[in-house]
Amino acid sequence: MEYKDYYSILGVDRKASPKEIKKAFRKLAREYHPDVNGGDEGAADKFKELSEAHEVLSDPEKRKQYDQFGSAWQHHQGTGGRPEDFNWSQGQPPPGGSQTYRNVSPEEFEELFGTQGGYSDFFKNLFGGAARQKTGGGAGGQQFHYEAPSRRGRDIEHPMQVTLAEAFHGSKRMLEWEDGRKIEARIPRGVRTGSRVRLKRQGQPGLNGGAPGDLYLIIEVLTDARFERDNEDLRTTVPVDLFVMLLGGKIAVAGIDRTVNLDIPPETRNGRVFRLRGLGMPRMKRPDERGDLYVTVEAELPRDLKAGEKALVEKWKNMR
Repeated sequence: MEYKDYYSILGVDRKASPKEIKKAFRKLAREYHPDVNGGDEGAADKFKELSEAHEVLSDPEKRKQYDQFGSAWQHHQGTGGRPEDFNWSQGQPPPGGSQTYRNVSPEEFEELFGTQGGYSDFFKNLFGGAARQKTGGGAGGQQFHYEAPSRRGRDIEHPMQVTLAEAFHGSKRMLEWEDGRKIEARIPRGVRTGSRVRLKRQGQPGLNGGAPGDLYLIIEVLTDARFERDNEDLRTTVPVDLFVMLLGGKIAVAGIDRTVNLDIPPETRNGRVFRLRGLGMPRMKRPDERGDLYVTVEAELPRDLKAGEKALVEKWKNMR
């Protein structure tokens, strides 16, 4: 069984601060996370090793035990000792010595022995392999046991599609699971594609009295026939009568929540973009603030001209 040098795994000094350990773990975790490595088993193993090192060194009690026993185990292994010969239960009294026992809470148990899930043999030997059963019972002895640790349930993700109008106004959706459980989900104003809406304690149930995980709705905002979204801004194109483009006037522009009048100056060029402040999408975390609406005007040419109208156009052409 190989000694695990958690400091080397994370690339930090043995005197590294909790902040330095956290920073190193985040940097390496982003590099080796299975989601960004296309199922690479080597990256997955490395990520697992990084997680184990972070689990120990980010916890003051585990780090203290690791620093105390880990180096002793390294020396023991270097002398040719076997894993089963190493005294992992240091501190236990010799046979016949007096012992006292007490119940250990789930929190204390997990602090001492870790979660165990998917860890290396070194981790399990150092921090304990399984929940202890009842012991003791000799003359004058007291019985005790370690309670199984409670564990928080896993977070789960669920995709959800919303319209642009729902993203603007906010909405409610009723979710129903296979077991018949129903959840009313509130979609906040301003969500965009990729937004994660958190529903607290609606994930998988916890174990041994642990709290449920959270449910995250992964939002996809559907395309809209009238508007193109650019973060909090909206863009739209409106047709404008040729004579209004030439002579100027007002046109009605239908925004996402209301209609406004837009002044068109005389001789406006085709394709000009007008900015209407505060008529875009609300910001998700500050819904009272909104982006802008950008309106592109396109000249609408008259059709089915009559003979007299064509004659006027020809006359106008010859005047220029």
